[in-house]
Amino acid sequence: MPDNTTTNIHHLYAKAQDAAAGEVRPEEAISPVKMGDRSAREVITDLYDPKLYFNRELSWLDFNWRVLHEALDPAVPLLERLKFLAITSSNLDEFFMIRVAGLQEQLALGVPDVPPDGLSPDEALDEIHDEVARMMKAISDCYVNDVIPGLEKEAVHIRSYEDMDDAARAWCEQYFYDDVFPVLTPLAIDPGHPFPHLLNRSLNLLMTITDSVTNEDRIAVVQVPPILPRLVSIPTYRRGTHYALLGEIIAANADALFPGLQVRDWYRFRVTRNADLEIADDEASDLLKTIEEQVRRRRWGAVVRLEIDHRMPKKQRKALMRAMHLADRDLYNIEGPMNIADFMELSRLNKKTLRDKPFVPRPVAQLRGDADIFNAIKRGDIFLHHPYDSFGAVADFIETAADDPKVLAIKQTLYRAGGGESTIVKALARAAENGKQVTAFVELKARFDEENNILWARALERAGVHVVYGIIGLKTHCKVAIVVRREKKGLRTYAHIGTGNYNETTAKLYTDFGMLTCREEIGYEASALFNYLTGYSHQTEWNQIIVAPISMRQKLLALIQREATEHTPERPGRIVAKMNALVDAQIIRALYRASQAGVSIELIVRGICCLRPGLPGISDTIRVRSVLGRFLEHSRVFVFGNGGKDEVYISSADWMPRNLNRRVEIMALVEDRAVKNRILNDILPVFLQDGIDAYELQSDGSYTRPARQDGNAPVDIMTHFIRSTESAYRALKERDDDDDKDEG
Repeated sequence: MPDNTTTNIHHLYAKAQDAAAGEVRPEEAISPVKMGDRSAREVITDLYDPKLYFNRELSWLDFNWRVLHEALDPAVPLLERLKFLAITSSNLDEFFMIRVAGLQEQLALGVPDVPPDGLSPDEALDEIHDEVARMMKAISDCYVNDVIPGLEKEAVHIRSYEDMDDAARAWCEQYFYDDVFPVLTPLAIDPGHPFPHLLNRSLNLLMTITDSVTNEDRIAVVQVPPILPRLVSIPTYRRGTHYALLGEIIAANADALFPGLQVRDWYRFRVTRNADLEIADDEASDLLKTIEEQVRRRRWGAVVRLEIDHRMPKKQRKALMRAMHLADRDLYNIEGPMNIADFMELSRLNKKTLRDKPFVPRPVAQLRGDADIFNAIKRGDIFLHHPYDSFGAVADFIETAADDPKVLAIKQTLYRAGGGESTIVKALARAAENGKQVTAFVELKARFDEENNILWARALERAGVHVVYGIIGLKTHCKVAIVVRREKKGLRTYAHIGTGNYNETTAKLYTDFGMLTCREEIGYEASALFNYLTGYSHQTEWNQIIVAPISMRQKLLALIQREATEHTPERPGRIVAKMNALVDAQIIRALYRASQAGVSIELIVRGICCLRPGLPGISDTIRVRSVLGRFLEHSRVFVFGNGGKDEVYISSADWMPRNLNRRVEIMALVEDRAVKNRILNDILPVFLQDGIDAYELQSDGSYTRPARQDGNAPVDIMTHFIRSTESAYRALKERDDDDDKDEG
């Protein structure tokens, strides 16, 4: 890592900030802690040293490589490999629209924010270009050399114009004139026609045209219309499934766009723009309208990446770069098709042998045969592990509340409810129409879901729901719903607390934890949370539900420090934490100190991890692993040994500055013994085994997979949970069948 003046200033600034926040200095934290055979003085080090941290952006690229490796693995079914290629491509788009755009803005404004690893924005952008260029080549190679030949063996063909028969070519020509030509707008590029402002993520064709009258060469741009399918099904072939690419159909018939001229050459190119919304919500008089306007502007942000056909001549590529004010490191040569994400629809082909075996989420055991979900919750907290446990339990909770005459009020946060139909949103609207007091906290600033959330917000308001849009300066990312019900002994509050969104589609694709409870302490603090969200509150004492940005950072630091100070050989300290990302430098330093004290630390971090494990004297006792597979690991759970009396929390928050400082997040204490046992004994141990879908982070930043040895094969983690869920479901069904026979 560079050791320059900027880095040293940042280093000192970080120390000053931590001191102001009350963080314990390294030497103060380590000296009183027992270090086994080593003296504390031997392991004291500067925990602010940039060498102790991985770069956030490069760590994210490592994560995307792991996603790509799922596509490169020949053991993965072919259409699932194509799905992972599409996900990798889509991930890169968002990375450029947000993260790379942010780095470029820092340079443009002259105010670089040097991270704990010391890599300046300029240095990071250079490294990003080299890494992404390799990644994009690997994507293209996999698609061309593995996916296409594999699909052809299954009679699925993506035809180029050169290998089509005459009937297919004639059909494509007719399709062009009937369905494509009317929506195309050729754009001339010359002194009288400045370079057009092309849409974000648009695929375009740069065409070289010869004027037959003047014999001059001209240049024009044609946007491949995103409102039409990129893959065009060709019906003329008798056998198999055949597609043509829309861009090739346009190029083959482009002469019709330029009558009297001849299209000599054409080249694909694609632009990616800055899409990070900048919303001064403290100044916006109408947040809803402000966000609508910003979403529209997203299409026109500064260009941050230009992908070009590798065949494009130097003259044309230089012209594109000048027109968009781009540097060499913003340019990427692509050999295969661009934006593989457009081919996601192929992964849904009805080819069972090319896909994972279907899995249907199973009903939750505690709710089977119980007509009253509230009675079931009163018998004990209900733990949900999605998608293995059906998300239908959460939807039923809200739907039942909407129609139950005993229910007086429902309050719920909605961060990403998704597009299309939503059972939960419809139930909230119905509850309001039934006369219940309903409050929905809709986060309009949920990135790339703003438009969906605007639609939901307006629909809920029309139904009579009290919709709250946000807290100034914060995103509301917590996932919580409460139901207030009148019962014989008075009012009782039921709550659902989760790690994932109230989105029925992603609940089948993401792994998440949830908990249904009516514990009085949880109900009280969940109600206090909504009062904090919708009104005025200076509540600082939170015991069952820890809230960011109020006290979560302080609580986490205190829990980590407790493990360090109370660690002894007889009562060893222990931390197990599962999350999506670990970036926060203050938390990382606390973990380093705990490791120096001898605490065993197991981190399951799916994506970005800036902590460097396995460093002698610093992080010897820390192990970091990442799990990737057919489902997206999204659940968050934190375990602190507490001298043998484990404290377990489920949470909406990753350990990142944005989660701890700039979002409303919660982590909820799990006290029900059965729920704790399931997390501690049935779930986390599986993640800590050697899994074929697990990667282990090394101290040099590389990720390695466990060796597949005969007789001791690593477990397939996600398949394990599928099988255990299906086995439990079969056992319950057999028991129900036996009960029916006894009654008969």
